[in-house]
Amino acid sequence: MPARVPLRTQNDAQALRGDTVKQISREVATGPDAVYRVLADGWTYGAWVVGNSRVRRVDSAWPEPGRRNRHSAGVWPLRVNDVTEVMALEPERRLELRARLWHFGTADVLIGLEPLGTGRTRVTMAEEFTAGPGSLLPGLLQDLALWPRNAESLRRLTDIALGRET
Repeated sequence: MPARVPLRTQNDAQALRGDTVKQISREVATGPDAVYRVLADGWTYGAWVVGNSRVRRVDSAWPEPGRRNRHSAGVWPLRVNDVTEVMALEPERRLELRARLWHFGTADVLIGLEPLGTGRTRVTMAEEFTAGPGSLLPGLLQDLALWPRNAESLRRLTDIALGRET
């Protein structure tokens, strides 16, 4: 099992594979609590994670470590059932997930929330394939494959957080 790398601060968020992982950041005009509420609601997972089409079941007490979110990816008739597990959590600061990504394998995902003051938050995401065929890709190819997906996921996540504020 690959070692997990904690996201301690936004300055070391790129720490999955050292400095080769491209982290994606986005500033949002709301506090970390609003973004965390979306992350803590496992039923929103299908709305902000690109590629997920629906949530089938969320363990009670999500997002505590060890809890799982069972979701589907893709579109019918090619839909695949997958699962994401919470590996670590610091409420309103950091969420670490282990996500199965179809036939690509498994990826570790770190989402960090950094308060910027005056009701703003920097939301940062870093992801790395850690098992399966995706993990065989060199770092740069992983970055190129994951960056667009993660950029759109962050846009959706922050849009939902802002929408809930209004």
